[in-house]
Amino acid sequence: MAASELYTKFARVWIPDPEEVWKSAELLKDYKPGDKVLLLHLEEGKDLEYHLDPKTKELPHLRNPDILVGENDLTALSYLHEPAVLHNLRVRFIDSKLIYTYCGIVLVAINPYEQLPIYGEDIINAYSGQNMGDMDPHIFAVAEEAYKQMARDERNQSIIVSGESGAGKTVSAKYAMRYFATVSGSASEANVEEKVLASNPIMESIGNAKTTRNDNSSRFGKYIEIGFDKRYRIIGANMRTYLLEKSRVVFQAEEERNYHIFYQLCASAKLPEFKMLRLGNADNFNYTKQGGSPVIEGVDDAKEMAHTRQACTLLGISESHQMGIFRILAGILHLGNVGFTSRDADSCTIPPKHEPLCIFCELMGVDYEEMCHWLCHRKLATATETYIKPISKLQATNARDALAKHIYAKLFNWIVDNVNQALHSAVKQHSFIGVLDIYGFETFEINSFEQFCINYANEKLQQQFNMHVFKLEQEEYMKEQIPWTLIDFYDNQPCINLIESKLGILDLLDEECKMPKGTDDTWAQKLYNTHLNKCALFEKPRLSNKAFIIQHFADKVEYQCEGFLEKNKDTVFEEQIKVLKSSKFKMLPELFQDDEKAISPTSATSSGRTPLTRTPAKPTKGRPGQMAKEHKKTVGHQFRNSLHLLMETLNATTPHYVRCIKPNDFKFPFTFDEKRAVQQLRACGVLETIRISAAGFPSRWTYQEFFSRYRVLMKQKDVLSDRKQTCKNVLEKLILDKDKYQFGKTKIFFRAGQVAYLEKLRADKLRAACIRIQKTIRGWLLRKKYLRMRKAAITMQRYVRGYQARCYAKFLRRTKAATIIQKYWRMYVVRRRYKIRRAATIVLQSYLRGFLARNRYRKILREHKAVIIQKRVRGWLARTHYKRSMHAIIYLQCCFRRMMAKRELKKLKIEARSVERYKKLHIGMENKIMQLQRKVDEQNKDYKCLVEKLTNLEGIYNSETEKLRSDLERLQLSEEEAKVATGRVLSLQEEIAKLRKDLEQTRSEKKCIEEHADRYKQETEQLVSNLKEENTLLKQEKEALNHRIVQQAKEMTETMEKKLVEETKQLELDLNDERLRYQNLLNEFSRLEERYDDLKEEMTLMVHVPKPGHKRTDSTHSSNESEYIFSSEIAEMEDIPSRTEEPSEKKVPLDMSLFLKLQKRVTELEQEKQVMQDELDRKEEQVLRSKAKEEERPQIRGAELEYESLKRQELESENKKLKNELNELRKALSEKSAPEVTAPGAPAYRVLMEQLTSVSEELDVRKEEVLILRSQLVSQKEAIQPKPSQNTMTDSTILLEDVQKMKDKGEIAQAYIGLKETNRSSALDYHELNEDGELWLVYEGLKQANRLLESQLQSQKRSHENEAEALRGEIQSLKEENNRQQQLLAQNLQLPPEARIEASLQHEITRLTNENLDLMEQLEKQDKTVRKLKKQLKVFAKKIGELEVGQMENISPGQIIDEPIRPVNIPRKEKDFQGMLEYKKEDEQKLVKNLILELKPRGVAVNLIPGLPAYILFMCVRHADYLNDDQKVRSLLTSTINSIKKVLKKRGDDFETVSFWLSNTCRFLHCLKQYSGEEGFMKHNTSRQNEHCLTNFDLAEYRQVLSDLAIQIYQQLVRVLENILQPMIVSGMLEHETIQGVSGVKPTGLRKRTSSIADEGTYTLDSILRQLNSFHSVMCQHGMDPELIKQVVKQMFYIIGAITLNNLLLRKDMCSWSKGMQIRYNVSQLEEWLRDKNLMNSGAKETLEPLIQAAQLLQVKKKTDDDAEAICSMCNALTTAQIVKVLNLYTPVNEFEERVSVSFIRTIQMRLRDRKDSPQLLMDAKHIFPVTFPFNPSSLALETIQIPASLGLGFISRV
Repeated sequence: MAASELYTKFARVWIPDPEEVWKSAELLKDYKPGDKVLLLHLEEGKDLEYHLDPKTKELPHLRNPDILVGENDLTALSYLHEPAVLHNLRVRFIDSKLIYTYCGIVLVAINPYEQLPIYGEDIINAYSGQNMGDMDPHIFAVAEEAYKQMARDERNQSIIVSGESGAGKTVSAKYAMRYFATVSGSASEANVEEKVLASNPIMESIGNAKTTRNDNSSRFGKYIEIGFDKRYRIIGANMRTYLLEKSRVVFQAEEERNYHIFYQLCASAKLPEFKMLRLGNADNFNYTKQGGSPVIEGVDDAKEMAHTRQACTLLGISESHQMGIFRILAGILHLGNVGFTSRDADSCTIPPKHEPLCIFCELMGVDYEEMCHWLCHRKLATATETYIKPISKLQATNARDALAKHIYAKLFNWIVDNVNQALHSAVKQHSFIGVLDIYGFETFEINSFEQFCINYANEKLQQQFNMHVFKLEQEEYMKEQIPWTLIDFYDNQPCINLIESKLGILDLLDEECKMPKGTDDTWAQKLYNTHLNKCALFEKPRLSNKAFIIQHFADKVEYQCEGFLEKNKDTVFEEQIKVLKSSKFKMLPELFQDDEKAISPTSATSSGRTPLTRTPAKPTKGRPGQMAKEHKKTVGHQFRNSLHLLMETLNATTPHYVRCIKPNDFKFPFTFDEKRAVQQLRACGVLETIRISAAGFPSRWTYQEFFSRYRVLMKQKDVLSDRKQTCKNVLEKLILDKDKYQFGKTKIFFRAGQVAYLEKLRADKLRAACIRIQKTIRGWLLRKKYLRMRKAAITMQRYVRGYQARCYAKFLRRTKAATIIQKYWRMYVVRRRYKIRRAATIVLQSYLRGFLARNRYRKILREHKAVIIQKRVRGWLARTHYKRSMHAIIYLQCCFRRMMAKRELKKLKIEARSVERYKKLHIGMENKIMQLQRKVDEQNKDYKCLVEKLTNLEGIYNSETEKLRSDLERLQLSEEEAKVATGRVLSLQEEIAKLRKDLEQTRSEKKCIEEHADRYKQETEQLVSNLKEENTLLKQEKEALNHRIVQQAKEMTETMEKKLVEETKQLELDLNDERLRYQNLLNEFSRLEERYDDLKEEMTLMVHVPKPGHKRTDSTHSSNESEYIFSSEIAEMEDIPSRTEEPSEKKVPLDMSLFLKLQKRVTELEQEKQVMQDELDRKEEQVLRSKAKEEERPQIRGAELEYESLKRQELESENKKLKNELNELRKALSEKSAPEVTAPGAPAYRVLMEQLTSVSEELDVRKEEVLILRSQLVSQKEAIQPKPSQNTMTDSTILLEDVQKMKDKGEIAQAYIGLKETNRSSALDYHELNEDGELWLVYEGLKQANRLLESQLQSQKRSHENEAEALRGEIQSLKEENNRQQQLLAQNLQLPPEARIEASLQHEITRLTNENLDLMEQLEKQDKTVRKLKKQLKVFAKKIGELEVGQMENISPGQIIDEPIRPVNIPRKEKDFQGMLEYKKEDEQKLVKNLILELKPRGVAVNLIPGLPAYILFMCVRHADYLNDDQKVRSLLTSTINSIKKVLKKRGDDFETVSFWLSNTCRFLHCLKQYSGEEGFMKHNTSRQNEHCLTNFDLAEYRQVLSDLAIQIYQQLVRVLENILQPMIVSGMLEHETIQGVSGVKPTGLRKRTSSIADEGTYTLDSILRQLNSFHSVMCQHGMDPELIKQVVKQMFYIIGAITLNNLLLRKDMCSWSKGMQIRYNVSQLEEWLRDKNLMNSGAKETLEPLIQAAQLLQVKKKTDDDAEAICSMCNALTTAQIVKVLNLYTPVNEFEERVSVSFIRTIQMRLRDRKDSPQLLMDAKHIFPVTFPFNPSSLALETIQIPASLGLGFISRV
């Protein structure tokens, strides 16, 4: 194909770039042959002229179409070159967050530097059993491929993990081993897989260290062989190590650490067991502080130490050996602190009692002086003598470091040996998978011996890799029968020869080490002389004579010769080793035992480990030459041998390659450095794989895939029935160069670039079709638009013209209307003007006339007022003159009267001085005094009146002058009477004057007070208004607070309701979880039980052959069976010792787990025994009291005792019934504690009334029976009396003979009952009724029952009264609380608003806290009560069960000889026992065999009624219950359960069998419930069915056993369903194109070539639907409950949805728009199936919701923020991880689709960050919903069931 056809305008190419390595550009014009410059447009928007190389004229690499970018397999790319590989890896790593990519047979793993959730057990289960090409790339896929090829080809496998330090090699190897451990399991109970995984932390601690590139870098290589047995289960492992970096023990570069174990020891130095090691901080030791970085961020060395010790313990390394290891490691640290002091240039010393050396010697158990001596000296041996030479300080330091390195290497080897010993298995190894974790190609600024060995190993591995890839290519071409042409690939054999051949680098190095004066310089000169200019791969640096350059397959590497000889020799002084060998510490000499043995490569191989270092020792005289020679093996020689052995191992296995890539040097998560990635891709051989693939035919298509993809390039006539010929015809037309493709048997092979060309043709064809479709659609749309516009224009014209006409008519109307309006307006204006003028004139006239009238009126009024004023003034003047005259007259009178009074007073004083006068006057003085006293009193009274009058006069002085004048006249008239009081009047007047002054003062004060009062009033009013405003505010605040309180109460109520709903949901979830856990435990138990049986059978077969006639019987009990069985067995053993003497063959062996469990139960029962003893004693006393009355009568014979025992059983059953009713009553009354419980209509009230009604009815029946029997007795007495006694004796003798012939106790008892009914005494006393007083006893029993009920009612009444009293107390307390609340409210109102709010909130919090505490206390009390009642109920059930077991005593005929018998019979109604099946005890095994073990479900389901075996078994149980034979019931039920388990174990993979027995087990369980006699299960029964209820046994515990069995069967049914459906689901739901032509097949790579692909039939959606129909029809035929069918269907749909979604999440090729449409169509078909089967309400559709949402997510728009919001609201059933995963995996199938941008995915993540969901990526496909068995009663009457002869049950009879 010409370049001009590919390098056209808009074609995209890759050009080199110094920064980004490769940069994308676009051609601006077509390329023409001969052009030297290409015009390019870069992605950043710049234009560039790209000059072609004038010599090579190579065009830039073409870029793959976008549809091929991001492929799982790099070989699927059409253009295979370095920029395409780099870009594909970058897109997958950065955009899609995918770290794994296939490159043919290689898995490329990029270290994300972040923990990813892709290594869980769910991911392991998803990859298990899958083909490598069907799932996204993963380390688990490689591990699964190796495991499958090992099992299929029976060939050992190897997984080779390589890469730089920090690329993730160790982690990848660890995950591969974890996969094998999880998938295969172990063949023994020794947990080998755990030990294999436990070896990782040990090896990491002693072999890993922190480097500048990696915090956990492996500083050694290891090859772990994981061994498997014939069943491909792990049995053991073996580890080989290579080239430990010993120099790290004594030296670390900057920012690096020593091995982890040293820092773990220092971090744990404070532990008590490590005190003796005398360790401290890591900075205190020379060997751990050199790097200056003793701590790794995020790593706790102390915790890591605990993990290391735990792993050592798991691998069997004892505590003593662990402490020994730690002692040696601590000794190495202390040895590093040993310092030397120079004495001169050639000698040195150690300070005396040097503490580090003392500690070292103490830990190692060696002599201090001896070690001190040999650290500073060495021994030299010559041919004749040996002498000791001191060494310099530098030599001593080097010797110390060499000793430390040697000790650590020996310890490392010892630990590896012990790990291998722990992982070794005694079982023969059938095959193995090796995991090689080895260093990748390394190049640093300074490269030494270690880098040389590492790169040498990588050269060998690369050669093996190239040969394997070349071999696979050749096999593929030969398989497809296409012409094979030799592919030229890089062969690195010359480089390997340069290193390891004769006179190669290693050979010259070993030779130089043997030279006495060999140095690094002389070795370098030998290298130059031997290889320089002779080998193209060997070069010499220009500026150095101590280095050399080797051209490796990856790059040129310059090695510094300094240190090569020393490291190759690895010299340690022999004297120091001898000192260590003489140690008292036993473990230390063990490390050096192999120094005394000559170890060859074969011996190293046999030990399972290749030794890395060897201590060359100087030969002595006594040693043979061969031994000395073998001791001189160098490190290089040993490494070469071990590498050859490794290559032999790898060549004998099938290799699988994992190449780990380090994306950046800064450990940034998901950051991609193109330069570093390209370096590693070149170094690890990935690009070489690409080159080999590109040299051949890298693109491979099957004919069907090619036809489906490129059908658009074919014409109709080109399509033939033969797809192969069709593809050939089309390709011959499309690609003219036949060398560009080849036709194989099943595939078409294309050269590189041809698929891109075909994709271009396809895109052009689709684009042309799109243009044609667009053209036609656009023309049609424009024509439609034109017609619409024309029609719209016509319509608009019509409407416009009509509008214009209407406007003109409107104008005419408006003109006429305007004329009329003008006429009327003008008239209106003139008329209005006239009216205004007229109104103005009238107003003026009115105002003028009014003005004149008012003036006249004012004049008259003035004159009238003047007359009045004159009148008043003249009157005032006259009154004034009169008042002055009167005042003068009165004044004169007063003066005259005063003068006369003075004269009289003077006379009286003179008379008083005369004694005689006094005596004269004294005669009538007393009378006068009395008279004067009366007068004084009268005057006082008058005074008081005057004072009052004066007070009144003062108030009305001005207004009542006339009144005063009258008073004055009255005073003048009484002047003579008041002469004596005149003086007083004057004084009173003075007082009045004073009072007036006081009054004036008082008035002024009053005025002041009033003013003050007004001010105070105003202030008060202001204060009141302020208070009112504050009160208003307070009221508002109060209302706000009340509203807030109400709101808070409402919110709290809503919150409590929501919380209650949530708690209810949570309780439901907890119930389901608990149910699920219980069912999982049942499943685990059944698995362990099966395993136990298998192991038992294997042991039986291995140990001995069974004896003739002896057959091993299965356990009749399981741990799920009732504890009642075992306890009843124990009771039998105690009560009936004779039963323990049965033959041992008849004993049923118990399981060990059951025995231990029931043994614990026996202990509990013994504890309860004492509690039950009192109850038993009370019962016995009652029985003895009842028998005491009978002892007063004559001795009762044996038959009568038999009858009494029967009667006692009847009374005990009656007692049990009454107790059950009493328990129901107690339960009903204890359900609620409210007073409403006892109200009419309450449950307790109804139960009580029902029981009273039943008791009264039964009492009436008994009374009627008494009356009937009394009448019969009277008539019989009259008939019997005349007969003589002889006949009676004769008859009794005859009857006695008949009785003696009866052997069965039941026959004797029934015959005796008939006799007793005819044997009556003549007395008519009611006590003697029925002779034995049966009816009277019954009547008395009923009366006692009534009394008991009455007493219980009284006690209940008292209890309810107590409850009512308690409620009253609560009401009173609530009242007090209310009062307290009101007081608090009043107090709060007085507080400031802030304090009030705080106080109210505090009070509310306190109240809620108290309520919460009260509720918690009530809940605890209720829990205690429930537990107590449950315990009591259990105890009572046990007691009643034991009391009911009454054994009938044997009756000898001699006991009834003297009994008088009368041959009179009362007619007795026979009982109807229909609905039962009778069988003999010895026929039980036959019944179980024919009905269960050998029954074929298909025949029963087709020909007989559903559930027939269950009905038959229940009818047999009913008969055993009727006979009151508990042993028979127990035996039958146990045999049934065990037989069902046997059938399911034998045919457990048959769906029909499992479904059949699930249906019958459920039916049997429903029958036991329906006929149990419990009211809850008898609601739907007919009266006849109620008569068939069990009477003697309560099988509730057996119902639990059957329920557990049904759960196990259901889980087994689900497993069978899953095994049948699983192969169909992925093919039918994802891969098959239900809608043809929608999905387009994308180009695929070499991953489809894997030989693990099995040739399976293709399943479609119809296959799944047919299988679902088959399941449904089988379950319906077996009569399975509809609710159970719904649960099975729900589980099936969950399996379908979970497996489909999991595969969708792990397959990038399935995440496309078209696949979403296919999935939605398939789901709609499943929903249609549900509708057809009327199962839409089963919940099955909801289980498909995650799959439906994932399909919708593939189809919705994924661009804008609105799309993100829609996705977040739509995908509520998917987790965030699943949504992001689908978006990352979304891959366009056509170029017209767009990828999801990274920014959109980040937007989704931001929106979903608050969503709380599981971080788990995959759904749990193994999850089984907890199953329930709703009660489903049967309407089938048991008496109508007929037993078909085909079942072979002729030995059972219908009763």
